[in-house]
Amino acid sequence: MATAVDRTRSFIKDVKRVIIKVGTAVVTRHDGRLALGRLGSLCEQVKELNTLGYELIIVTSGAVGVGRQRLKYRKLVNSSFADLQKPQIELDGKACAAVGQSGLMAVYDMLFTQLDVSSSQLLVTDSDFENPNFRERLCETVESLVDLKVVPVFNENDAISTRKAPYEDSSGIFWDNDSLAGLLAIELKADLLVLLSDVDGLYSGPPSEPQSKIIHTYIKEKHHNEITFGDKSRVGRGGMTAKVKAAFVASNSGTPVIIASGFTPQSIVRVLQGEKIGTLFHKDASLWEPSKDVSVREMALSARECSRRLQSLSSDERKRILLDVADALESNEDLIRTENEADVAAAQDAGYEKSLIARLTLKPGKIASLAKSIRTLANMEDPINQILKRTEVAEDLILEKTSCPLGVLLIVFESRPDALVQIASLAIRSGNGLLLKGGKEAMRSNAILHKVITGAIPDNVGERLIGLVTSRDEIADLLKLDDVIDLVIPRGSNKLVSQIKSSTKIPVLGHADGICHVYIDKSADMNMAKQIVMDSKIDYPAACNAMETLLVHKDLIKAPGLEDILLSLKTEGVAIYGGPVAHEVLCIPKADSLHHEYSSMACTIEFVDGVQAAIDHIHRYGSAHTDCIVTTDDKVAETFLRQVDSAAVFRNASTRFSDGARFGLGAEVGISTGRIHARGPVGVEGLLTTRWIMRGSGQVVSGDKGVAYTHKNLPLQ
Repeated sequence: MATAVDRTRSFIKDVKRVIIKVGTAVVTRHDGRLALGRLGSLCEQVKELNTLGYELIIVTSGAVGVGRQRLKYRKLVNSSFADLQKPQIELDGKACAAVGQSGLMAVYDMLFTQLDVSSSQLLVTDSDFENPNFRERLCETVESLVDLKVVPVFNENDAISTRKAPYEDSSGIFWDNDSLAGLLAIELKADLLVLLSDVDGLYSGPPSEPQSKIIHTYIKEKHHNEITFGDKSRVGRGGMTAKVKAAFVASNSGTPVIIASGFTPQSIVRVLQGEKIGTLFHKDASLWEPSKDVSVREMALSARECSRRLQSLSSDERKRILLDVADALESNEDLIRTENEADVAAAQDAGYEKSLIARLTLKPGKIASLAKSIRTLANMEDPINQILKRTEVAEDLILEKTSCPLGVLLIVFESRPDALVQIASLAIRSGNGLLLKGGKEAMRSNAILHKVITGAIPDNVGERLIGLVTSRDEIADLLKLDDVIDLVIPRGSNKLVSQIKSSTKIPVLGHADGICHVYIDKSADMNMAKQIVMDSKIDYPAACNAMETLLVHKDLIKAPGLEDILLSLKTEGVAIYGGPVAHEVLCIPKADSLHHEYSSMACTIEFVDGVQAAIDHIHRYGSAHTDCIVTTDDKVAETFLRQVDSAAVFRNASTRFSDGARFGLGAEVGISTGRIHARGPVGVEGLLTTRWIMRGSGQVVSGDKGVAYTHKNLPLQ
C-alpha cells in the first residue's frame, strides 16, 4: 500500500502494532453529540488496515461528553417550568462517564459490526497500573485479542476513578486519555502511536493565527521554546499541550508518535503510507538532518528580491539576458547531453516506464530547438509594464491598468528537463522569480541546466532569481509556502498533478490528463485524415497533446480509407483497443476505459453516430485538453469547433500543434485545462497579473461630493 515514503517516515515500513488515540473533539460535534461521520471514517480505516495485517488498538475519549448530552436531555424532559428557572448545577462528571460509556461503545460496536470487524471494550483506571500483575494480565489479554483480529477499544474508567478531580488533576501514572495512550504504547510495545486531533498537527503557535506554521518533525532542542500553545480542548481535558507531553514520553521510550488530524479523510491510512502529514515525535529526530523549510523559504524570498531587480531593468537589458541564456545552452550542449545521458541510463537501469524515459531524454536537436525558442521569446514585445487600459476617472485623474509579474513561481516536475529551460526563460521574460523542484530521475540534467542558465544572469539581478531545490525536501514542504509562492506549475504524470492540486492553497496551473481525440467525420478526406491521425499519435506518443482516442463516423466502418489508417498505425507499432462498438465490429481487444491516457504507442478507437455523438463522447470521456475534427463539411466543422468545451479545438490539423512554441508564444509553462487565470498552452501572458496605477492632482473622495466622475476611455500610450 506504500507510495513514495518521506525519509523521516522510513520507519513506517516496519510498523505492525499501532495505537490510535481518538480525542473528544474528534469523537463529538460542537453540540456534544457523536460525530458519526468521523467515527465511521475511523472504523473504515481500521477495517482496511486490519485486513492488511496491522494490529490496531484504539484509545477513545468521548464517554463523558456523550453522558452529559444524555443526562442534560433527560433532566430537561423531567424538569418542571419552575425547575428550569433555578440556577443549573453542573452535572457530575463521574455520572456522565457512567451513562455515556455504554452509549459510546454501542456506537463503536455497531459501526465495526457493519464492517465485519470484532471489537472489545477495556476500561482501566490510574490505580490499576500500580499492580504489576494487572499490567501482565492486560498485555496477555491484548495479545489474545489482536491474534484473533479483534480491535481492543480502551478508555479510562472515569466513573470509578480514584482521583478526586479527574478532569483537572494531572498527577498519577496517567491523567487523561492522551497520557493513557502514551502509557499503553510503552506497555504494549507498540510500533507507532497516532494521536488524532482537530488540527493538522503541532503548530508553532495557535493554528488560527496566520503566522503559525506546522512542525513536521518535533525536535525538543529546536522547538520547545518556540511553541505557543492555544486554548485547551473545547470539550476534553487535554488539548495540544497534553498530546505533546504524551508524545514526548512515548517517543523517548522508543515508540514513534504522530499527531495528525482526525478530520482529514484517510489520515491514518496516509500516515501508514509514509506521507509527511502531521507532526512526528521520534527519539532520533535530533540526529536527523535539520528541516530545510527555512532554506527553501529563503530561496523563495531571494527569488522575489531578484525578480524586483529584474523588473527594474530596461526591456533591452532583459532581452539581452535571454539571448545570453540561449548562447550558453548551445555552448554547453555537449556537457548537457552527457549529464542527460547519464540520467537516462540510470532511469533505464532502475526500470522506469518508457513514457517517463521518453520525457527525460533530450533528443538530438533539442538544445538547438530550445535556444531558438528562447531567442523568439527575447524578440517578442516586452510583456511587462504594458498599459492595457487607460481611463479618465475625473478631470486630471488618470487610471491605468498595467501588466506586471505574478511574483514567485514554483515548478514541480518529473523528468522533462526541457520544461526547466522553457519555464526559466519565460520567468526571465515575464520578470518572475522561480523555484524548481525536479524529480531524482533528472537530477544531473536539472543541475547542469540550472548552472548554465543562472550563469548567464548578470550580478545586478542575481543568480538566485532561479532557485533549484536539490535537498531531500518533500513536495509537501514547498506547497506549504503559500505566503511566498504565488503560482505552482506541475509538469509530469497524472498522479503528480492531481496530488499537487489537492495538497496546496497556492493556485495551480496545469492539467492532470491529456486525453486528446481525433474525430473523422463521414465527409473527411481520408488521405488527410490518415496524415493527421498518424502525426497526432506517433510524432511524440508520450506528449500530453498526442491522440489517445480516435473517433470515427459509423458510416466509415467499411471504408477502405479507415482500414488503411488502422493498418498504418499497427505497422508503426501502435496497439489499438476498441470501445464497446469498435471492439465488436473490428474484433480487437476491448479498452479497459474510454477515459485513459496511454502516453505510449497505444490508442482507443470507437465509432459514433455523428458529430453530436462525437462531441458528447469527448465531453464525457475527455480531459478538455485538445480535440480535433477532420471534415470537409463547413457546417459540421463549425458545430464541432463551437461546442467542444476544450482548451484547444482544431479542424483538419494534428493535435500536436497544441504547444506554446507552435502557437507562437515562444515557449510554454504548460497547458492548462482550467478556466481561471489561463487556458490552453500558457506562455508569458499566463505568468502576468495586473496593477492599477493612478495619477492625480490632489483629488480626495470626501464622500464623493468633491469629485465629478467622467470615466472616459482614453487611448493607450
